[in-house]
Amino acid sequence: MKKLKGVLLFVLCGVLLIGCAKNNNNEVTKEDAVQEATATPAPTSAVVTEVAKVDINIAVLKGPTAMGMVKVMEDAAGNTTANNYNFTIAGAADEISTGLIKGDIDIAAIPCNLASVLYNKTEGKIKLAGINTLGVLYIVETGDTIKTVEDLKGKTIYSTGFGTTPQYTLNYLLTSYGIDPEKDVTIEYKTEPTEVAALLSEATDAIAMLPQPYVTTVMMNNDKVKIALDVAEEWEKVSTDKSGVVTGVVVVRSEFLDNNKEAFDAFMEEYTASAGFVNENIEEASALVEKFDIFKAAATKKAIPYCNITLIRGDEMKEKVNGYLTALFNQNPKSVGGKLPNDDFYYMP
Repeated sequence: MKKLKGVLLFVLCGVLLIGCAKNNNNEVTKEDAVQEATATPAPTSAVVTEVAKVDINIAVLKGPTAMGMVKVMEDAAGNTTANNYNFTIAGAADEISTGLIKGDIDIAAIPCNLASVLYNKTEGKIKLAGINTLGVLYIVETGDTIKTVEDLKGKTIYSTGFGTTPQYTLNYLLTSYGIDPEKDVTIEYKTEPTEVAALLSEATDAIAMLPQPYVTTVMMNNDKVKIALDVAEEWEKVSTDKSGVVTGVVVVRSEFLDNNKEAFDAFMEEYTASAGFVNENIEEASALVEKFDIFKAAATKKAIPYCNITLIRGDEMKEKVNGYLTALFNQNPKSVGGKLPNDDFYYMP
């Protein structure tokens, strides 16, 4: 009997031990589960922060500078650009200069020497960021008398751009060939190329200096007009410092650049792509030029190969611009604002 009680007691203790073990195992499992839930938070959806677009006011002259930007204009109209661009296409450089000085315009495409003048006038508040057009000036005539630059002596020449690149380029060219711009020729400056075009259409022996695409437009409307001289080509023939004609440049207000460098760099990348698009897709680009009321597509299509549309930045930009401004300064310091710009004039990203 005692043996039976001993066996039962042993069995009972074994059962109790097994139950306690199971209970302890369950408690550990619950604690581990709590720790695991605490250590590994439930996944949450990613938070995406959009960078706000910058509103930028851009002004261009009605000409090749505007033509090179048409793809950016088209993309901006479709709201696919990196920032919000408000474009102004001006007929004369004066209105752009005023806007830059007042701060109403942030970025502008203007004549090269005007960029230097504004830099000096504002004491460095304008920076040059790129060359957008090289040689676009041509001497045209309705007669058949101009074969060389020397043939211009004693003639009346109609032109635009008084006080800007065209005037000083023409003066440098004439002086280099021994012609005094003030004594040996008569130069009549008009406000816009359309005025010069009108004079050519009425005369049988008129001579003018015009930029593209006005040259092409005039030639299409008047079969008597023909190109007599390529100004950039004639310049290079007499240049002693290997400088070339730099017609148009892109400038930015220093204050705007300081506060919006990334936005400006993004614009310049878009502008570079736009200039390439215009040169490589003449048909489509010409349609956009007409769409934005810059020129008729038919004339633009023929003119683009002669417009030297580009976007040169960095060291090459600095070398070309410095050479061109130096040539103008040596001729007339006032043409660049009285002195050559310092190195901080050039924006070197």
